[in-house]
Amino acid sequence: MVKVLNLLKRGRGPLITKTVATTVFVVFGSTIYTILKIHKRSMDSGSVNPTEEVLMAHHLLEASLMGFSLFFGLIIDRQHYYVKEITSLRKNIEKVKKVNHSHESSKRREIEEIEMKKIN
Repeated sequence: MVKVLNLLKRGRGPLITKTVATTVFVVFGSTIYTILKIHKRSMDSGSVNPTEEVLMAHHLLEASLMGFSLFFGLIIDRQHYYVKEITSLRKNIEKVKKVNHSHESSKRREIEEIEMKKIN
């Protein structure tokens, strides 16, 4: 999954993703505006029209779906970034451990050689 996200973030992927997210966000805003308009109209008239009630429910479901999609897209993007960062840090830690281990082993050899010279 991380490899697929890496591929999406290369080349034209970010541009397409941002364009789609912006479009969904604009439609989300339009849906919220329509919901508020219907709500205001029902408050002004004092009674609830069954047609407007159905439209309101439809727009609420639509707005919820878009909002959740945008939110989860953002969460997935951040998680991908953090997983990538953790992987990079792990690789760096492994490299440092190898260098440290080789340095310690060479240090031990030098100490052993010095001790052998002292004994002889």
